[in-house]
Amino acid sequence: MKYAYMLLVLCVFGCKKTIKKENIKVVETSRVDYLPYYNDESFTPHWLMPNTEAEKSFHKIPDFNLINQLGETITQKTFENKIYITDFFFTTCPGICPKMTGNMVKLQEAFLNDDEVLLLSHSVTPTIDSVPVLKEYAKEYAVISSKWHLVTGDKQEIYNLGREQYFVENDLGEEKSIDDFLHTENFLLIDKEKHIRGIYNGLNRASVAQLITDVKALKKEIY
Repeated sequence: MKYAYMLLVLCVFGCKKTIKKENIKVVETSRVDYLPYYNDESFTPHWLMPNTEAEKSFHKIPDFNLINQLGETITQKTFENKIYITDFFFTTCPGICPKMTGNMVKLQEAFLNDDEVLLLSHSVTPTIDSVPVLKEYAKEYAVISSKWHLVTGDKQEIYNLGREQYFVENDLGEEKSIDDFLHTENFLLIDKEKHIRGIYNGLNRASVAQLITDVKALKKEIY
């Protein structure tokens, strides 16, 4: 009787352990086939298949015309067939920007030898952040000009891109004008078709690590 009881206990606990391991395995190995797509400030994920009509008609970042730290014109042509990570900053920022830029440096290092991945940082004080100012800032942070573009240009265009196209502020329902300062810690992941595929806290190490993982996942998608 005692021996039978021990077998029953072992069986019960053994079964429970097996079920638990199977549940963990599902969580660890179950991954979405594709990253979600986003098209508004709520950042509600849309699960679309690449190369479908729904994907082709989904929100895309429109063309723009800006100037980088070398005085070169930067447009969507610069990012043709590229994945890029983008943010908004200003060189005189005493608060969050240095940490954000530091994390962009880490992203530059992570994809240093990957020609498919570029970085794009928009100045939100373009009248202050001229080409020479951006060039000096780039030098300070060891920015590689072929990998990472710090851009200035028309303020209205930059603010419209940030608020109406990238949705970086996430201020749901709050109307803002050109006089309202654009300031955000968000990093965005843009795919080769100019779709938004992820939003990340540029101040958070774990979030930046997730961004790196997602870029690698995005590279596996078939365009």
